[in-house]
Parts: sequence; C-alpha cells; structure tokens
Amino acid sequence: MHEPGIIQSFFLIFSGAALLAAAALFARQPFLIAYIALGALLGPHGIAWVENPALLEEIAEIGIIFLLFLVGLDLRPSRLRNMLGESLLTGLVTTSVFFGIGLGTMLAFGFTLPEALITGVAVSFSSTIMGIKLLPTTVLHHRHIGEMVVSLLLIQDLLAVIALLVLAGVGGGATGQGDAIAGLGTRLGLALGTLPLLGALAWAGVRWLLVPLLQRFDAFTEFVFLLAIGWCLGLASLAQAAGLSLEIGALIAGVSLAATPVAAYIVDNLKPLRDFFLVLFFFGVGAELNGALVLEVWLPTLLLGTALVLAKPPTFALALRAQGESSGASWEVGARLGQASEFSLLVSYVAGAAALIGAEAAHVIQGATVFTLIVNTYLVIFRYPSPIAPVARLRRD
Repeated sequence: MHEPGIIQSFFLIFSGAALLAAAALFARQPFLIAYIALGALLGPHGIAWVENPALLEEIAEIGIIFLLFLVGLDLRPSRLRNMLGESLLTGLVTTSVFFGIGLGTMLAFGFTLPEALITGVAVSFSSTIMGIKLLPTTVLHHRHIGEMVVSLLLIQDLLAVIALLVLAGVGGGATGQGDAIAGLGTRLGLALGTLPLLGALAWAGVRWLLVPLLQRFDAFTEFVFLLAIGWCLGLASLAQAAGLSLEIGALIAGVSLAATPVAAYIVDNLKPLRDFFLVLFFFGVGAELNGALVLEVWLPTLLLGTALVLAKPPTFALALRAQGESSGASWEVGARLGQASEFSLLVSYVAGAAALIGAEAAHVIQGATVFTLIVNTYLVIFRYPSPIAPVARLRRD
C-alpha cells in the first residue's frame, strides 16, 4: 500500500478516532482508550495504514510537547502552596508503595534493575485525565472529595515531571542502556546546570515581553493563542539547542506562564488544541504496541495491572483515613485514583527512546497502564457519580 502523507494520515487518525470514540461511549470508556486502540489498529503492527516511523515519532513528539506545556500551565504557585500538608504526605507515601509494586513485579520476572526502577516510577502515578474526566464538575469539583482528588493529582504530576527531568538527564546522548547508566553523572549535571539558566530566561521573557504584550492585546484571542503556541515551541527549541530536550522546554514554558493572570485564560483557549494533540500522542502510543510482543509479556503485564488495580484504592484510603478523613470519602478518592497514568506511558516512551529500557519492559508498562485504565473506569462509574455513569442516579455532569 502507498504510504500516506501527513494529510492522509491525519484523515485516517481523526476519522478513525471519531468512529472508535463513539464505540468508547457505548462501552462507557474514556476516549484515550479509543485513540490507543486506533494506533494499534492502523499502525505498523496492525493493518499498517500509517506506518512511517519518522511520522509516528513526530506525531508522538508533538503530542508530548503540548501535553507537558499544559501540565506546566496548571502548576501555579498558589496551587502548589495549597498542596502542603495532608495531600503532600499522602502523595509521597502512596507513590512509594506503588513504586515498590512495580519494582518488585519486574524483578520477579527477571527484568534488569534499571528496567524495574523505571517501571516502578512509571506506575506510581494516577491518571490526571481520567481523574478529572470522571469527576462531575457541578457536584464534586467544589467539594472536599474533588479538592482531594485534584490536589493529589497535582502532587503526582509534579513528581512525574521530576522523573521526566531525571530521565532526560540520564538518557541524553545515550547509545545503549549501559552507556546511559554510565554517563548519568555528566549528563544529569549538565541538565541541572542548564535548567536554572533556561528557567531564568523564561521568567525574564514572561516578565518583560509576554506580560506587557498580553496586557496590551489580551482582547484579541487569536493573538493570545499564537503567542502561547510560539512561546511553547520557542522554549522547546531553545531547550533542545541547549542540550536538554523539547519536552523540558515545553514544560518550562508552561510553568513560566502559570503565575501570570492570563494562565487560566490560556488553558481554556488551548483546550481544543490539547485535545487535538492528545489524540496524536495516544495514537502514537498505540502504534508502538506490538501484538506479538504483548503476548510474550502477557503474564507480567496482567499481574502488574491487577496488582495496581487492587492495591491503589485501599492504599489511598488507608493513608487518608490515617490523617482523619472519613471512610467513605477516603475510599472514593482511592477508587478515583486507582489506575496508572498517561505519565506512565510518557515515562515508558522517554525511557525507551533513551535506551534505558527494552521493548519488552516498555510493553509491560504500556499494557499494564491500559489494563488499569479500562478496569478502573468500570469500578468508578458503577459505584460513584460520574458524567458517563451507566445508571441515571449516578450520572452527573
């Protein structure tokens, strides 16, 4: 079959995404499962309608850049200050438990220590997309349960960002797993030395360039949109030129804008763009899934996914109960955070690209993540209020 160009590829991706999204609605599943399934179907390990490796890599890269830019925009200093206390302690304790589950499972199946460590990090987080999507906005966002869910997700997002920064420092310039580990000190030192300079430059650019422009022309939504995109891609390119990565630059671009008065406005206006690139990112994840390889590692994948689904809700519940929360609220928060994360997929992608983990380990992480997303969705929607609950008494917008 003739390899489709970018226009034909986008047609296949978004038309297919619309069809599978309809199926996901009937199945009471989040759209990201449909996007991953579509990538597996159309990608090189499926019917191979979109199989250009360079194109797939660029699709995933663009999706990651904008995903991290928008994560950075949510990391506002005021919200970070509010996370101190109960949510911070709960986040650190539970993350340690889930890290141990991932580490122990991979070591038990004979994976290398670096692969086990990275898997432990990857499965430590819960899905921000799922957690927020299944929260009824008019019922829970302004109540204590919603506040706990959002605070814990923000803490985990921050920990995930730190993990990605470390992986970028470890993997930069690596040609193999041994080279990546051996060069950790040098590359991580370079990254940590360059980051403050890039951060200072970003702060100065926002303070002396972007804020004055936004204050003068904020009535022109198209200009705000273009300025935000330009700032994201500009800092991403600058970070890459400085020896870091596009992803780190995009994250710094978002964080540098997070404290400005227009951050929430930018987030609202970029939501359609975020959704656009989320489709591309999760399609790219699905396209990387090799069915034959999944079958080879099905046992560790199934056991890891099952262990996470069973362990996450009670772990969160016990941690919250120990800090005085009610039993009902603690278990509901635990159930809503009882899955792996889109950051799990991102960590596997970044670690795989840096040759820190092999294809088998990457497939275990990705397969276990998808498993937890599917199973946990049903555990939530059949028990707690959500926008896609199957029964009327639980369905809340």
